[in-house]
Amino acid sequence: MQTPREALSIEEQIDQWRSYFRRRQAIHSVDIAELEDHLREQVAGLVDAGLATDEAFLVAVKRMGNLDALSREFAREHSDRLWKQLVLVPSDSGELQAPGRTDAIVAFCLAVAAAVAIKVPALFGLQLDENKAEDFGFYARNLSLFVLPLLTGYFVWKRRLDALTLRWLAVTFVAAAVFANAYPFAARGSTEALTALHLPMALWLVVGIAYAGARWRQVAGRMDFIRFSGEIFIYYVLIALGGFVFTGFTLMVFKAIGINAAPFVQLWLIPCGAVGAVLVGSWLVEAKQSVIENMAPVLTRIFTPLFAVMLVMFLATMLWTGRGVGIQREVLIGFDLLLALVLGLLLYSISARDPRQPPGAFDVVQVVLVISALLADAVALWAIAARITEFGFTPNRVAALGENVILLVNLSWSAVLYIRFLSGRGSFASLEKWQTDYLPVYAAWAAIVVTLFPPLFRYI
Repeated sequence: MQTPREALSIEEQIDQWRSYFRRRQAIHSVDIAELEDHLREQVAGLVDAGLATDEAFLVAVKRMGNLDALSREFAREHSDRLWKQLVLVPSDSGELQAPGRTDAIVAFCLAVAAAVAIKVPALFGLQLDENKAEDFGFYARNLSLFVLPLLTGYFVWKRRLDALTLRWLAVTFVAAAVFANAYPFAARGSTEALTALHLPMALWLVVGIAYAGARWRQVAGRMDFIRFSGEIFIYYVLIALGGFVFTGFTLMVFKAIGINAAPFVQLWLIPCGAVGAVLVGSWLVEAKQSVIENMAPVLTRIFTPLFAVMLVMFLATMLWTGRGVGIQREVLIGFDLLLALVLGLLLYSISARDPRQPPGAFDVVQVVLVISALLADAVALWAIAARITEFGFTPNRVAALGENVILLVNLSWSAVLYIRFLSGRGSFASLEKWQTDYLPVYAAWAAIVVTLFPPLFRYI
């Protein structure tokens, strides 16, 4: 519940927003009352999601900038003031302080805890060394368990989730730990590798439930989690690039005095930094969400047309030359990664789009991308089926077959819904609902791979 001071603050900010619109009402034909109702709904939803009222207003104003030219003008002209409000807000004593300082402290403490957690197995003689197959396999299977429970705990604390939800989340992580470690995996076997790859996918949905909190059952809540997923990926890559530069300079400066820092970098700096960066990146996304222009929508606008053109050229070349797709394992893995990336572009484009806007040129590009990816997925499925027919069933081939079938269903219905939207026979909201409702399917398949594939394929 808002305190009287918070209510006063938000009313003052909305009053300033309303005054700005009234001064320009003669130039722009706008329904101020309707826009204000929408702004208040946005603010209320964000406050319910756990944001402070000041933060909620800033995020809502940025989102309103996607509605019309006057809203964008307001956001642009007030960007400097809004950013200063985000970074420096008055405390009870009247001094300026950084908002969310407690959030930052909690996030960084959890990052340190993740860094410590990944080194705990070393106390029992397990070293992160790829030359030791059993030790390396243990770290690969459990990597997500060193960090995702802590990230989930961060959102449990931030969203103030109830005890029942907390218990279910805890039970899920305990079950994941059991399945990741109880099976007698063969060292460097296929089922061990599949567990290492699919366990994070299944647990990421658990993170999403904690992130969205009470809003998980709503389309908007799940869409917010998709936006978060895109942003954390971008932030993590940027942090990793910075870490790469830092690592290089660390090796260089210690080498200058005759000390080999490579063992420290390999055993401490890289693993601890990799897991800690997930918490730090998540805090950055939370702190900056929608106040300044996010990077993921911009990158999506750039790479969606590029991937659409590439897939169209690939399909045209394949038809022109009459050549089929090679059935080598590396080629099929590359195809699966390509389709997963295309799906990511589609998901984030949908999450970043205002569903009330009419169809535009970018939506046409999206349809071309979806249909091209659908055809490419059909080609990949044919190649996987040919490989299974020739060489038989293996855990890798069955996992790839299932994933491609899941993608085929998603892309097929997405194409239908998008074409309906372009032709005016359907709404964009139905496409949003389909994508968010389909999220558990990916997690369910990943859970099946983790729990059933090892015994079915005799832990090979």
